[in-house]
Amino acid sequence: MVEDSNNKANSEELEASQQDLSTPQEEPQAQAEEANPAEGEAPKTEEVPAAEAGAPEVPAQEPEAVKTEAEPAEAAVAEPAASEEVTTPETPTEEASKPEAAPASEEGEAQAEDAGDGDDDEEEHEEEDEDFDYSNHTKEQLVGVVEALHQSDDLRKVGRILKELRTAFDEILKVEEAEAKQKYLDEGGEADGFEFRPDEHMTRFEKAYTALDEKVRVQRKAHAESKASNLHKKNELLEKLRELVDGEESNASIKSVKAIQEEWKTVGPVPPQHNKNLWANYNALLDRYYDNRSIYFELKELDRKKNLESKNELVKRAEALSEVENLKDAIKDLNELHEEFKHIGPVPKEDQEALWQRFKGASDKVYDRRREFLGKLKEDLNKNLEAKQKLGEEVQSFISFDSDRINEWNKKTKEILAVQKQWEAIGGLPRDKAKDVNKLFWTAFKTFFNHKNQFFKKLEGQREENLKKKQDLVAQADALKDNSEWDKTAEELKRLQKEWREIGPVPEKFRDSVFEEFKTACDHFFTARRSANNEKESEFHDNLKAKEEICSKISAMGSSKEIDTEQLEDLMDEYAEIGFVPRNAIKKVQQKFAKAVETVLEKADIEDFERERIRMNITVNKIKGGPNANRKIHRKEDAIRKQMRQLEDNIAQWENNLTFFASSATADKLKAEFDEKIANAREEIKKLRAQLRVLREA
Repeated sequence: MVEDSNNKANSEELEASQQDLSTPQEEPQAQAEEANPAEGEAPKTEEVPAAEAGAPEVPAQEPEAVKTEAEPAEAAVAEPAASEEVTTPETPTEEASKPEAAPASEEGEAQAEDAGDGDDDEEEHEEEDEDFDYSNHTKEQLVGVVEALHQSDDLRKVGRILKELRTAFDEILKVEEAEAKQKYLDEGGEADGFEFRPDEHMTRFEKAYTALDEKVRVQRKAHAESKASNLHKKNELLEKLRELVDGEESNASIKSVKAIQEEWKTVGPVPPQHNKNLWANYNALLDRYYDNRSIYFELKELDRKKNLESKNELVKRAEALSEVENLKDAIKDLNELHEEFKHIGPVPKEDQEALWQRFKGASDKVYDRRREFLGKLKEDLNKNLEAKQKLGEEVQSFISFDSDRINEWNKKTKEILAVQKQWEAIGGLPRDKAKDVNKLFWTAFKTFFNHKNQFFKKLEGQREENLKKKQDLVAQADALKDNSEWDKTAEELKRLQKEWREIGPVPEKFRDSVFEEFKTACDHFFTARRSANNEKESEFHDNLKAKEEICSKISAMGSSKEIDTEQLEDLMDEYAEIGFVPRNAIKKVQQKFAKAVETVLEKADIEDFERERIRMNITVNKIKGGPNANRKIHRKEDAIRKQMRQLEDNIAQWENNLTFFASSATADKLKAEFDEKIANAREEIKKLRAQLRVLREA
């Protein structure tokens, strides 16, 4: 979401900063010809009376626009020979003889004022273009955001964020209140008696929100008062300027005018409804002042040359911006150059057009890059929209998902989190579609996890029931642990153990403790039974001796010239019937027995399948002597059948391949190889069938 907002903010900031300098200014020479009065007559721009402030609105221009850049329009003020004054504001004017002269000047200077005082409005516009979407935040996250805003000094931005936070927080409260009321009604409460009580997060949010809201209101009030104060200051400057215009000409008056101009530029923004009137009067007074003081023409020309040097330096800096890699920085710097260019003052008439065209050309290069970037950005955002729209539709299926198995919920959780990663990797969206698409995706996302939470709450209740059942089994095991009826009690405890395994999980915090209690009771009984059975240990030693004797007899058979396999199998059966031996001797005697039998089988003159059958008998007897004998035998049987099926498939494939061989020396050789493979496979199947018969008889 942060990435979405950043992309949209960057896009809108560039759009807000754009003022298409590719739009040519009014034809400079044509303006000059139209504005110049009859030869020898100096043009005048009259001061606009307060009543004319209601002239038609002129759309506010962005700072970089400077569509009425002063240089080409400067020619509108005709210069009587050797009678011009320095630092004439370069604004388009009309002939003094026309009644519309004042409104025309007002329009030109209203644009300049909007460009000059528009910094604050531009900042507001750009910041308002930022999109703050908190629809996917939890209540805890919203509290964190509003508390963190206390560290921000940008109260204008804070005010807009507070509005979004209020909306998102109220939506969460609405859902929580509805759920709490439904739960209250489900538990038997009456609708009239329901009361939704604030929790810690609600209290923290309201406290932080109220404090910030008050700071924003105070700041806005101070901002309005500052604008009113600035209006008062500019009106005072107009009065001073009017006195200078109507007073006697002197060097001191020139310095005073310059001081007024500098102070005028430092005064901040005023209420927007007064912009045009202020600037119209300001420039009308300056026009009258400079038109009436022709004796300072040479000083003005010198000043214009200095202005030319300054503006040439600005043009060079503007031309260098085409090489700046960071487009956002280039746009910002270009705006600042335009603002500085506008305030420097006029240049010699013969340099106006060429200088402006250079400046405009450098600006156009930057804005061409910006237009290209915005076009690519729009294309990328539309692609992102398609991809995120598809993911939003994809997660809709998760809303209806339901299961009573943890594994399935976990599997679905992994799936939706994988979709979330895809979503986050895509990037930003077009501003006008972002909220709808985000809502489509995050609503389904939150709904799924709400359902999952409900499932685990229900599961927790089941685990509490399981805990009660297992605690009951612990009580039964405790009652049986001292019983001396060994066989009967052992069977009963085994039944309890089986029931224990079937019950299911208990709450995590009780899992180890309740199991330890049950295990302790069972171990107590089986330890006691084992102690009582120590007397059987001597019997196990006798069995060991008997088995070792049989192993010796089988080993002796290995040295005979003729092997009697029936005698071998009789000894093997006798070995299997003897019974248990001491635990520490089991492995050793089994290895001794297997080695003796294998020695005899290697010397016996019998078929391979018969040899495999006897070996399988040894394996089966070994399995039967251990735990889970039936399951292991069944698994062994399945493995042999699988091996037989594989061999039969191979034989069928090889026999089929033989039909494709032509008669030739090479083909005959290949046929012989396949015949040998088929024969070996059939022999192996024969051995496996012998083993399978032993397993079936076990």
